[in-house]
Amino acid sequence: MNYRISLSLLLVVGCTITQNNDTGASEGTGSQSGTSQGSGDSGTAQVTDAVPTSGGDTTGTTTDSESEGGQSDSQAGTSTGIDATGSTSSSSGEIGGSSSSGESSSSGESSSSGEPVECMGKGLKPVDLGSSNDLAAAGNYVLLAKTAITNVTGSAISDGDIGLSPAAATFITGFSMILDPSGAFSTSVSVVPPGKIYAANYAVPTPANLTTAVGSMQTAYTDAAGRKNPDFLDLKSGNLGGLTLEPGLYKFGSTVLIPADVTLEGCPDDVWIFQIDNDLDISAAKNMILAGGAQARNIFWQVAGQATIHANAHFEGIILSKTGITLQTEASLHGRALAQSMIALDDNAVTAP
Repeated sequence: MNYRISLSLLLVVGCTITQNNDTGASEGTGSQSGTSQGSGDSGTAQVTDAVPTSGGDTTGTTTDSESEGGQSDSQAGTSTGIDATGSTSSSSGEIGGSSSSGESSSSGESSSSGEPVECMGKGLKPVDLGSSNDLAAAGNYVLLAKTAITNVTGSAISDGDIGLSPAAATFITGFSMILDPSGAFSTSVSVVPPGKIYAANYAVPTPANLTTAVGSMQTAYTDAAGRKNPDFLDLKSGNLGGLTLEPGLYKFGSTVLIPADVTLEGCPDDVWIFQIDNDLDISAAKNMILAGGAQARNIFWQVAGQATIHANAHFEGIILSKTGITLQTEASLHGRALAQSMIALDDNAVTAP
């Protein structure tokens, strides 16, 4: 009897010692046969050990014991967790809207390493105006018109020339022009040097250059008007006030109004083309703002009707008008005004992009 009791006690003590040793190993290494799963600041070690005994197979199970010996993933420097469904989520550290994969959902943002994310434009090609150094190209002129260019007073035209054809120099008014001895161009206090004024009746080679430049302007208008598959059709019924516009091709079947500030946001090589079947009108003292690296030289406004920039408003981009362009008192334009009829100025600052 005493022998049987002693043997039983020995078996119990042996099992206890074996279970304690296995649990200690689990605590020292962070896991035995199970997996150390970290979520947050502490880990949970799940361990399942089979403990053989001489009296048969007895299974001892240790669960939910703390893993004190190893670091959780968050302590090791990588935020990785396994949720109840077994899926793994991670944070990539990138700035911007995050998707479930942790990647940034917006282009043009910066990653956590400080490296800029590549801009992903729509691949829209800019409208070709020709070289800004070619007197026979529309891209050389800040103001280019066919019938007249008028200036009330005080305007400042910078970084380019003024051209008029087929109308003669007498249809350029308000500039106090001084004809150069060569007879090929004029200068004016309203045109910042080295800018010049050219008219169809000036000496050669001016007439031929202007004929080609006007042809270039008309070709650019046709190109802009003919682009297919717009990204945006009649956006906000043509009322763009208060919006932020991404790069792309916009088409409007009616007048476009800008009664409040509008922002064009994109990368330096991104392109905007606005196809407008009627007029373009920006209200007094309202502003067009460029953000994210957007450039006026890549913004094209193809206007079938009249383009009007009201008093003290500011506009960005190249205006290609089928009819006329009017800048009211102290309005400003960072771009080009290319009109197939006339351009009217009133104490304006116009600077080529």
